[in-house]
Amino acid sequence: MRLEAGAWVARMAEGAADVERAQALRHLCFRAARGLTAEPGREADRFDAWCQHLMIEDRAGRLVGGFRALILPANQIAESYSGQFYDLAPLARRYGRVLELGRFCTHPEARHPEILRLALAAITRMVDMGGVGLMFGCSSFEGADPLRHGQALAYLGRHHRAPFGAGPGRGSAEAVALPDLPFDAKGAEAGLPPLLRSYLALGGWVSDHAVIDRDLDTLHVLTAVEVATIPPARTRALRALAREGQNS
Repeated sequence: MRLEAGAWVARMAEGAADVERAQALRHLCFRAARGLTAEPGREADRFDAWCQHLMIEDRAGRLVGGFRALILPANQIAESYSGQFYDLAPLARRYGRVLELGRFCTHPEARHPEILRLALAAITRMVDMGGVGLMFGCSSFEGADPLRHGQALAYLGRHHRAPFGAGPGRGSAEAVALPDLPFDAKGAEAGLPPLLRSYLALGGWVSDHAVIDRDLDTLHVLTAVEVATIPPARTRALRALAREGQNS
C-alpha cells in the first residue's frame, strides 16, 4: 500500500529496519517526549512480529507518524494486544474479521491534521481489502490517574458506551468503572484524545470501564467501530480520501 497527500506519504514497513524506525518513533512519543525516560531507544513488544506497520513520512523520507495493525478472524480476537486487558469474548461472537489498531503516534514536531487524514485513508483501505467487520483498539489518555480524566470518562459513559451485550468484560485487575459525574460536554470532549474523537465521529463506542497502564503512564478504554454502522456519508468520504491518496 502507498498513499500520498500533500507533503506526506503513507506506506507499509518493508523489513526489520523499517519496523525498528517505527519502534524508535514510538519510544520518542510514548516515553521520551513525555518525560518517562531521557534515553533514546525503541518501544517494542511481542505483538510487533504479528502486525503490519503503517509508516507516514515526509517527502524527504523522514518518519513523522504511523500505527500498527493486526487483522484476525473474530474467533481469535483474544490473541490481540487488547485481549491482555479486556475480556473480548462478546466481540468474538459478532463479527467475521476484525482489525486491531494500536500504537498510533505522530512526531512531536509534525502535528499536522493531514497526517491523521492520511492515516484514516490507509485504515479505510485495510478495512475494504481485508473484509473487516470491526475495528478496535485501546484509546489512551496521557496520565494514568483516573481522577485527571473524570469528566471525559463520564462523558464517554453517558454518550458512547457499547450497546448492551456488545461491550467487553473486565480482564485486568487495574480496571476502573467509567464514573457517573456531572460534566461540561464541551470541556469533556476537549479532553478526549484526537484519535478517539475521530472514531466516535464514525459511530464508535467504548467499554464501560477504563484500564490503567502503569508502564506507559496512560489510562485507556477499549474502543470499537462497527464498519456496517458507519454513517454512509462518512463511508463515502473515507473511500474518496483513500482513492485520492492512491491516485496522488
